Amino acid sequence: MNPSSLATHFAGLHTSTRRQFLHSSGRFSLGAVALHSLLNEGRAAGLRSAPPSPLLPKAPEHPARAKAVIYLSMSGAPPSLDMFDYKPELNRLNMQPCPDSFLNGEKFAFIKGKPNLLGSPHSFAQYGGSGAWMSSLLPHTQKIADELCIIRSMTTDQFNHAPAELLAYTGNMRSGSASLGSWVTYGLGSENQDLPGFVTLLSGGSDPTGGKGCWGNGFLPGAYQGVQCRSVGDPILFTGNPEGMSRESRRRTLDALQAINQEEAELFGDPETVTRIAQYELAYRMQTSVPEAFDIRKEPEAIRALYGAEPGKASFANNCLLARRLVEKGVRFVQVFDWGWDMHGTSEGNDLVSGLPNKCKATEQAWSALILDLKQRGMLDDVLVVWGGEFGRTPMNEARGGSPYLGRDHHPHCFSMWLAGGGVKAGLQYGSTDEIGYRVAEDKVGIRDLQATILHQLGLDPYHLSYKSQGLNNRLIGPTNEGRILRAILT
Repeated sequence: MNPSSLATHFAGLHTSTRRQFLHSSGRFSLGAVALHSLLNEGRAAGLRSAPPSPLLPKAPEHPARAKAVIYLSMSGAPPSLDMFDYKPELNRLNMQPCPDSFLNGEKFAFIKGKPNLLGSPHSFAQYGGSGAWMSSLLPHTQKIADELCIIRSMTTDQFNHAPAELLAYTGNMRSGSASLGSWVTYGLGSENQDLPGFVTLLSGGSDPTGGKGCWGNGFLPGAYQGVQCRSVGDPILFTGNPEGMSRESRRRTLDALQAINQEEAELFGDPETVTRIAQYELAYRMQTSVPEAFDIRKEPEAIRALYGAEPGKASFANNCLLARRLVEKGVRFVQVFDWGWDMHGTSEGNDLVSGLPNKCKATEQAWSALILDLKQRGMLDDVLVVWGGEFGRTPMNEARGGSPYLGRDHHPHCFSMWLAGGGVKAGLQYGSTDEIGYRVAEDKVGIRDLQATILHQLGLDPYHLSYKSQGLNNRLIGPTNEGRILRAILT
C-alpha cells in the first residue's frame, strides 16, 4: 500500500465497524487497533485543535535593540594577529626566541620546547574615520571599518576546538547544554511561523569541531533546536513528500498523527509531544515556504555579485546572502559556520602565507557585503551581526615537527571578534592586548560577557532567562553572575 492510500485508510478508520476493521487490520499490524481506538475516542470527544506553537512570538523582557541575530562563526579560530590586531613590536622581534616568562606554566596544543616569536607576514594600515587597524588580507572589510565594533580583548579558558566551541555557543564546554540560538528562540519565539526560528548554515567542507551540539537544544524542548539547512539541493532534508504521496494525503496523515499526539499530550503532559505536533506542522508549511526563502536566484544580479554568491553552489557567500533573506523573513537566529580557519602551518594549505589569504579571499567579501546589504535595506539597526572564532592564535610560530610553513598554535588568552548593528557602537575599537599579542592588556571580555550582551540587546535578561532541568536552574551564562553586559560598546 502506498503512503497516499495508507493515509486515506487511517483517516477513514473512524467510520469502520469493528468487524470491518479487524478484517482489514491484517494488512497493517495490531498497532493499528490502538490507532483506531485513539482516533475514535478523539472524535467522540470532538477533535481539538493543535496546541499553540512553542515558537509563537513572545514579548521581550525589556525594550530590545535587536530583533534578530546573524552569528558568523569562523570554525578553527582565525589568527587575529594577522587580521585585526596590529603588533609592530612582534614584527620587530620576528623569529627571536620567545621569552621564558611567556612559557612558564603554559600548556599549548602542539608547540614543544622553546618556540620563536612570529610577526605577521601581512601589512597593516588604518581605515575609515575610526582608524581601525586591518591587514592587507581584508580589502572588503576595510571599506566597512566604520560599521564595526572590534573587540580585541576577547578571552576564553579553553584551548581545544570542541570544548571551546561548545563553551562559546552553549555556555558549557561539555556537550548537552542548550545553544545560544535555542535560548533566543526559547525566550522570544519567532516572527515567521512558516520557517524555523533558528537556522544553521554550514560551509568549508565540514561541521564545526564541536559538532551538532553547537546548535542543539540541550535540555530545552526540541522545538528550539537549530535546523541545519543547505544551500545546494533540498534546503532541509526529508521535508518533501515521499513518492506516491500528494500534499493532500500528507495533510490527512498529519491530521491523524495530530489526533494521536494530542491524546498523548493531554494524558502525559510531556512538552516533547507538543514539540512533535509543532514540528510536523512546521515541516508541512515549510514545503512551500522554504523553497522560496532559499532561492537566491530571486535576488538581483547586482546583489549576488556584491556577495560573490552563485546559485547552486555550497559556499559561505551563498550562506551570507541566505542569512539576510532569512532574517528579512522573520527568522530569529541564523548561525553561519565556516570551517577551515585552523592555521597551524603544517602545510601550505593551512599556513599564514598561502592558506590564510585563500581563506580570506573566499569569505571576507561576503561578510562585508552582508553588512552593506543590511544597511542599505534599513535592517542593520535591528539585526545584530557577530563575527569570530572560538579562541585565539599564539604570537609564536608553531613549527610542528620542524615544518617550514608559518603557523600559529591555539591560544586562549586573547583574540579579536567584531559586532555590527543591533544597537552596538559603530567604529569602536574596544580593549587591547600587550605588545606581542599574548595577553589582554585592558578591558578583558569573556565568553559569558559576550553571551550576556547578545541576550540583553535582544531584550532578554541574561540573569533571569533560565530553564529548570535535572534539579538545576540552567542559564546560558552559567550558575554565577560572572557574565556582564558590555555597556561600553552599546549605544
